[in-house]
Amino acid sequence: MERQTKILMIVMFGVLMGALDTTIVLLALPTMTNALHTTLFASIWVILAYLLVIAVTTTQFGRIGDIFGRGRMFNLGFVVFTVGSLLCGFAFDITWLIIFRVVQAIGGALLQANSGAIIADTFEPQKRGRAFGFTAVGWSMGAMLGILLGGAITTFIGWRYIFFINIPIGIVATYFCLKYIRDNPKVNSRIDWPGMASLTLALVAISYGAISIAAIGLSSPSLAIFVGGVAMLMIFFFLETRSDHPLMNLRLFKRNRVLSFSILASFFMSMGYLAVVFILIMYLQGIRGLSPLDAALLLVPGYIVTSLIGPWMGRLSDRYGARVLATVGLVLIMAAVLIYLTLSATSDLYIILAASFISGIGTSMFFPANSSAIMANADPEHYGSISGLSRLMQNIGTLSSYVITFTIATLAVSREVAFNIFIGTSKLIGGVSVQFLSGIHASLAISFAILFVAVILSLTRGREDRSMARGAGRPSGR
Repeated sequence: MERQTKILMIVMFGVLMGALDTTIVLLALPTMTNALHTTLFASIWVILAYLLVIAVTTTQFGRIGDIFGRGRMFNLGFVVFTVGSLLCGFAFDITWLIIFRVVQAIGGALLQANSGAIIADTFEPQKRGRAFGFTAVGWSMGAMLGILLGGAITTFIGWRYIFFINIPIGIVATYFCLKYIRDNPKVNSRIDWPGMASLTLALVAISYGAISIAAIGLSSPSLAIFVGGVAMLMIFFFLETRSDHPLMNLRLFKRNRVLSFSILASFFMSMGYLAVVFILIMYLQGIRGLSPLDAALLLVPGYIVTSLIGPWMGRLSDRYGARVLATVGLVLIMAAVLIYLTLSATSDLYIILAASFISGIGTSMFFPANSSAIMANADPEHYGSISGLSRLMQNIGTLSSYVITFTIATLAVSREVAFNIFIGTSKLIGGVSVQFLSGIHASLAISFAILFVAVILSLTRGREDRSMARGAGRPSGR
C-alpha cells in the first residue's frame, strides 16, 4: 500500500471519529437526559459545548499545526479525543459530561483543523478532489455508524457505551498516525488570543441567550445576553481587522473570490442543513413515538449514498471544477428540505427515506468539490490556516444551525411539551402535535432560505484554475 493511501486512510479515521460522535450523541441524548435526571435546557449543551469549542479553536489549531507541525497536532488530536471519550463514558452527572465533552472537542478540533492541510500536503492539486471525496466517505460512514450504533447501543446496552466505542478506534488510529504522518515545514505565526476570547464570549452568549428563550420564553435577561453576544461579535470583527495574525483573516476574502465564496458557501450550507437531522429525530421519537433504533434506520440511506458516490464526485470535481457540481448538490439538498416540509403527524415514513436519499446525493456532490476548491486556492505555506478557517466557518454554521433550528421549532409549544417531545416519552397527538409540526415547518423554511444563499454563493464563485502552481503541495509522510 503506497504512502498516500495510508495517509488518506488515517485522515479518514479522524474524520470518521468526529462524525460518529456527533450523530451518535443525537440519538442518545433523550436517554441521557432521563438517566442523568436533568433538563432539556442542560442536556442540549452536551451538543452545543462540543460545537462551541470546535468552532472557536479550529482555526488556531490549524495555525498551531503550521507552526509546530500538522502531523504532530493531528496525532495529539487522536490522543485527546480518545481520553475525552473515556471520561465522557464515566461522567456521573450532566455538568461533568459537558466538561468532558469540552475535552473531547479539543481533540476533535485538532483533528479537523489539520486534516484538510494534510490532504493538501500529500496530494497534488489534480488528485485532491478524489482525496476529499474519500474524506467525505469517512464523514458519511462515521455519521451513518453514529446513527446506527447510537440507536442500537442506547436501546440495548446503555448510553455510556456510545463514548466507550471511540476508545479502540482512537488507539488504533493513534498508532498508525504516529507511524506514517510526518510534519510539514514550519512557518512563523502567532496565536490570536484577543480574537479567540471575543469569539468565545460572542458565541457562548448568543447560544445561551437563544436556548434560554427557547427553554423559558422571552425574558429581559435572555434577550440582554443574546444582544450582548451580537455586540461582542461585532467587537470580534473589529479586532480581526487590527490583528497581524487574525483568527479570521478577512483579507483572504478580498483577495480570492473562489476561495472566499467557497468558504462562505460551506458556512451557509452548514447553517442551513446540518441540524435538520436533529429536528427529524425530535419528530420521529416525539411525534411518531419511534424508538432510537427505529428512528436511526430511517436516517441511514442518505449516509450510505454519500459513502458510495463521494469519491466519484470528487473525481468529477478534479476534472470539471467545483462550481457546477457543488451548486447542483446544494439544489438537491434544498429539494430534500422541501420534502421534509410536507411531513405531517400521519405522513408515510417512506417520505423520510426518499428525502434522505436525495440529500445524500447532494452532500456527496457538495463537500468534496467545495473542499477541493478551497484548498486549490490556498497558498501551500498556509494550508493549516486555510483549512482551519474553513472548518471555523463550517463549525460556526453548524452551531448556528442547531441554535436556530432548536429555538424556532420549540417556540411553537410550551417548555413542558418541548421537553416531552425531546425525550420521546410518549407519542403526541391532537393540537400539541400540530403546534410542534408548525414549529418544525418554520425551522425547515428558514433552513431552505439559508440554503438558497449558499446556492447563490456557490454559483457565483467563479472558475478556479487547478493547473496553477500555487496549489502544488509538498507531500508529507514517510
